[in-house]
This record gives sequence, C-alpha cells and structure tokens, in this order.
Amino acid sequence: MIQQTLQQLLSRKFLFPALLIFALLVIDQCIKVYIKTHFLLGETVPVFGNWFNLHFIENPGMAYGMKLFDGVWGKLLLTFFRIVVSGFGIWYLYKSIKNGANWGLVLAVSLVIAGAIGNIIDSVFYGVIFKDINMYHPTGWFQGWVVDMFYAPLWQGYLPQWLPFWGGDYFVFFSPIWNFADACITVGVATMIIGQNSFFNKTEMEKAFH
Repeated sequence: MIQQTLQQLLSRKFLFPALLIFALLVIDQCIKVYIKTHFLLGETVPVFGNWFNLHFIENPGMAYGMKLFDGVWGKLLLTFFRIVVSGFGIWYLYKSIKNGANWGLVLAVSLVIAGAIGNIIDSVFYGVIFKDINMYHPTGWFQGWVVDMFYAPLWQGYLPQWLPFWGGDYFVFFSPIWNFADACITVGVATMIIGQNSFFNKTEMEKAFH
C-alpha cells in the first residue's frame, strides 16, 4: 500500500501540482525574507506611483491584516487551524488527482495549499529564525508573525455626501496589506467560485471522495 502510494506521488499527474506548490512557496518565502531583511518595519517604497507600494508590516492574525487571534494561545490556535486545513487540502488534492478530477480544480486547490503553507512557515519558524530582529514579543516556535508587503490603494478620497451611512467619509480602495501567499489563496478560492458548476458537480465530488 505504501509503495503504491509512493509510485502514484512520483507519477506525472502528481508531479506538476507538487512542483507548482513548491515553486509558489519558494517565491513567497524569497519575497518575505528579502522584505524582512532589507526593509524597516513600516517602511514604504513606491513601485507604480501611488497605485502600488511595498509597505512592510507584520501581521499576527490572518490574511489581509485581520486580527482574530491574540496572545500566545491565540497564535497556537491559529497555526494549528492552518495546519489542519492544509492537511485536509493536501488529502483532498491527492484524492482529486488520483481519481482524475477536473484539472482546473487541481490547480485551484494547489494555489490554496501553497498560500496556506507559506503563511504557516512564517507562523512556525519566523519567531526563531528572525528572533534577533523581530519587533514583537514573545518570540519562539509557533509565535512568528506573517510578513505582509503589498499595498495597492487603487483609489482613495472622500465619498460623496449623498451616500447613506458613509457619505463624506475618507475611503481607501483597496486598503488591506497582503503578501504573495494571500494572493495565491485568493486566486485559488476565486477560481473555485467561478468554476464551481464544473468543479463541484456530483461527478467531480464522487471522484474526489471515492
């Protein structure tokens, strides 16, 4: 059984998703390590005028700067949740490929897995690898903060007064600061939503869970 599984993993249909996930992880970590070691926390470097900037922040929470888990135990819970979700994703990907599921779904799941693992690496290891330069406490295993750097305020200004509730308020679109791993997850999930009729019909679901 183990030998058969290893042979399947080394076959061509498993090789491409594995290489894709690995390549995306390398890109994600290279960007993060460069930002972490060359930027000051809070530093901004314009790339395309005011439309797109590199802005170094560290995020203790989830994607796009959301902060839902605080403290030592909150970080442990968040990292454990990410690991469980990634583990399920890897199992789902394996079953989908093995049973010949739609390749669009395979690519989408691969993107989500790569993004999730990319942020897991930050959470698990950065509290130790960058202990001497981290600006947060405590540091240690599973206490790392996720490195974010992409900031794309496509439009910013005051909303028209006639708008209900928000009229006259200053508004920035798109205000979250994100990283390459977040982008992988977003593209993967968006692809699943767009292709849901093809990816999650009865036939495809039977392939994935057979």
